[in-house]
Amino acid sequence: MPLALLALAVGAFGIGTTEFVMMGLLPDVADDLHISIPSAGHLVSAYALGVVIGAPLLAAVTARLSRRTVLIGLMALFVAGNALSALAPDEHWLLAARFLSGLPHGAFFGVGAVVATNMVAPERKARSVSLMFLGLTVANVAGVPVATLMGQNLGWRVTFLGVSAIGLAAIASLALLIPHDHTHATAAGLRGELAALRPLPVWLALGTTVAGFGALFSAYSYIAPMLTESAGYAEGSVTLLLALFGVGATAGNLLGGRLADHSLRGTLFGGLISLVVVLSLFPLLMRTEVSAALAVMLLGTAAFATGSPLQLMVMEKASAAPSLASSANQAAFNLANAGGAWIGGLTLAAGFGATSPAVAGAGLAALGLAVAGTAYAVDRRRVVPTPGRERVVATHIPQRTETVRH
Repeated sequence: MPLALLALAVGAFGIGTTEFVMMGLLPDVADDLHISIPSAGHLVSAYALGVVIGAPLLAAVTARLSRRTVLIGLMALFVAGNALSALAPDEHWLLAARFLSGLPHGAFFGVGAVVATNMVAPERKARSVSLMFLGLTVANVAGVPVATLMGQNLGWRVTFLGVSAIGLAAIASLALLIPHDHTHATAAGLRGELAALRPLPVWLALGTTVAGFGALFSAYSYIAPMLTESAGYAEGSVTLLLALFGVGATAGNLLGGRLADHSLRGTLFGGLISLVVVLSLFPLLMRTEVSAALAVMLLGTAAFATGSPLQLMVMEKASAAPSLASSANQAAFNLANAGGAWIGGLTLAAGFGATSPAVAGAGLAALGLAVAGTAYAVDRRRVVPTPGRERVVATHIPQRTETVRH
């Protein structure tokens, strides 16, 4: 695999760290800025809003630029956002800085996924995407805990300066390792890129991402009360168990990438089915400490096994605009974060018990499975018969077709 994937992974590590570290620093930030915890929670929402808006917007407006230039520019924006976060004098400035930090997130992963797949042979495309995402999963295992400890002992501003340093290292890696290329848009430019997102299968693929990862966040958002109230863990043990989730996510990411190179559809469906099973078993597994720890790790494995397949599925359905579609998929991941947490919260508010968000997540995963099946069914109906008993069918490789004779 190309060494350039390391540069993408370094950028992903920095992005993953800054995205999730705020959850652990909320008390410190609230105390320093003299605001309430709920007000500090808006900083998490500001970042997510930046991702949702910035992912398709930045991918679209940079459509005629070199991918290498775009990646370096996005990471420079990331560094600026985190440096401004460290220097923010009050809550309002920090909200704006967090929004700015989130803007390049989705576009970086979207354009990076296209770069990764273009650097390898067709049979290794999913694996290349999983190696880029490896930086994101490793951030949950190492980056977030270390950054949280740094913020708690040295001050939260030092944490964001440290993340900025990771961003600078990513810029150097991208400049050194990513090859020069031409524009990554179609000849039709921005209008052509936007037109490529119109077909129904593209939206069904994005819907699969929202439902599938919404299933994860429905449960993961409330994993702490599940572990303490149902499994009987002490609050101090939750951090270690979340690291265990990161280990499972890393394993699932690598496994999903390898399997998807053999069967994209099979890996996607298999991952979603596994997610339905794991989440359905949560009420049973959360009864003892050992089985609860196993459930946390299996949740990470099952959910992130679908990450690379989902990314490639969207790129496949919008093969004329893979960068824009891939970036839009990152916005879908963040919508899944917000939507899944909201649905899980509804079950708790209704009094269904601590593990009820996981059961709701199982329903969302089943919905994602149905939407993915619909997307592929619609594609089959779009096959056009031609004279001579030939038909043209889309392959799993973007921007390619092949003729199949009966």
